Amino acid sequence: MKTAFLKIGAAGAFMLMAAGCSTMGGPAKDEAPPPANPAFATEMAKFNAQFPNDKATKYEDVSINFNNANKLDERGNCHDKSKYPVVIVLTLDASGKVIRTTTDVENSKAECFRQAYASVQLPAPPFAPYLKPIKLR
Repeated sequence: MKTAFLKIGAAGAFMLMAAGCSTMGGPAKDEAPPPANPAFATEMAKFNAQFPNDKATKYEDVSINFNNANKLDERGNCHDKSKYPVVIVLTLDASGKVIRTTTDVENSKAECFRQAYASVQLPAPPFAPYLKPIKLR
């Protein structure tokens, strides 16, 4: 009798956990695409104007490796806020400190990433201001 009660209790707990996981957090399957940020095109144009430049090209590799090694995109648990990716453009000063962030879209995920990267310190870029885009899933 005790064993049957424990099995029923365990099965009930499992069903509650499974139901909770399917309804908690995460983006909705029928989520509408987020609205575009009109300021983003200007920032990407500034980034593209930095090239061709050998120092800028080398810095892209350095900054990507730094971002990945330090898992900067995992700050704030932003990835699960929407199923749509976000592209963020970081504006860096001469020391590599983020002084401005601009995203391609406007939603809670984009805001989360803007806040997560707002005070990040990357390696010093070859010139300033330096614009650094990052695509985040």
